[in-house]
Amino acid sequence: MKALAGWQNFYVIAGSSAGALIGLQFVVLSLITDNARGRTNAAAGSAFATPTIVHFGAVLGLAGILVAPWDGIGAVAVLWGLVGLNGIAYTGVVLRRVRAQSAYRLQFEDWLFHVALPLAAYLALAVSSGAAWARLREALFAVGAAAAVLLFVGIHNAWDAVTYHVFVKRNDQPS
Repeated sequence: MKALAGWQNFYVIAGSSAGALIGLQFVVLSLITDNARGRTNAAAGSAFATPTIVHFGAVLGLAGILVAPWDGIGAVAVLWGLVGLNGIAYTGVVLRRVRAQSAYRLQFEDWLFHVALPLAAYLALAVSSGAAWARLREALFAVGAAAAVLLFVGIHNAWDAVTYHVFVKRNDQPS
């Protein structure tokens, strides 16, 4: 499909990056868990680590959807819209989880990167899905922006978790 042809490189790069970062996140989580000496907090893990994997997975899924050889925009828009709707619902789950966990008190930056930005990205996917028939070029830019936001949110949150465990939690452990 001609409208998606110009996006091929973007989604190959974004999808490859998301796939690699999913693998890296598993390695990092394994190393952190090994060093935690039995002091892991499942509620905090589901509030902070799991969403990172979900966001990377959403970008990987979007990349797969948007590089497939489609004949028309209809099915593509429905699929990315479903990613958006599921992401909105999942952001609600994340909100409930971050409020329920007691291992860490969230700051403004945490609310921004764990709730607000993902919600905005998933909303952009859902809304742009409906707009695809009338304003395809703009809708595709919204999808690209949403994918980039989710990728950067995932990178930020993964880095934030690593630095927290290395510089804060490690210093809290008895020698």
